Amino acid sequence: MSDSDSLPIMMHERERWQIILARLKDRGIVRVADLVDITRASVATLRRDLAKLEDSGQLRRVHGGAESVASGQTPLTAPSFDASQTLNADLKRAVAQGAADLCEDGDSIILNAGSTTWFMAQCLRRHRMQVLTNSFPIAEELISHSANRVVLPGGELYREAGIILSPFDEDAIQHFAASKMFMSCYSITPLGVIESDPLVARAEAKLLSRTEKLVVVVDSTKFEARGNMVVCPLSRVSTLVTDTGAPPHMVDHLRQSGVEVILIDPKEVKVLTAA
Repeated sequence: MSDSDSLPIMMHERERWQIILARLKDRGIVRVADLVDITRASVATLRRDLAKLEDSGQLRRVHGGAESVASGQTPLTAPSFDASQTLNADLKRAVAQGAADLCEDGDSIILNAGSTTWFMAQCLRRHRMQVLTNSFPIAEELISHSANRVVLPGGELYREAGIILSPFDEDAIQHFAASKMFMSCYSITPLGVIESDPLVARAEAKLLSRTEKLVVVVDSTKFEARGNMVVCPLSRVSTLVTDTGAPPHMVDHLRQSGVEVILIDPKEVKVLTAA
């Protein structure tokens, strides 16, 4: 008896997914025709399965089937955008508004990919600026709800994180000059601005090369020793915008390092976004 003969005629979606991912783990690539034989599902059903698994970042669809993410796009260890967006959202909105208050019409700015900078983009709906971002969600927000001009770097979209990354040193950002870069990050410590993923850290370092003034925008939960990739030392930071819950010893250390620290009281902030 073959493997396909031993399987039930009607298989649940989750069971099919487990089989698909198991085959990809073993072989790196799988064809829809083979999956039809294994699962006894229709081609249309399996194509829907592959689309859902691709949307969740677990595989990449190719002509006639799918390939393992590991065989193509390198997976990010950075948190997914959807997950980050829901964590400490009120604090992020407050510091995002404080950072947005530093912007003026006519500015050329950079927003790195992050949930806090996405909240900041919402606060820029009434502005008219030129914005370079490597975040697909931020670009969507600005294009849909503002008159800001949006510049995107070339590269590949990492769906789960919503970030556009390029493997090349030379791309469109080499010709962009910004008055300020607004950066959220994984954490901030006495060592500097920290990220959890080397690809993200490299992308942010490239963006940082296009401006002289760096504004770090983080809520008070980011002052923890986590992550292992130093994007830049504190000496590279011009301004830090955070909330009043930030550890006093870190606030003092930052100021002693020459960083301007702006403390935002979330209770006093009225977030200004378009209807």
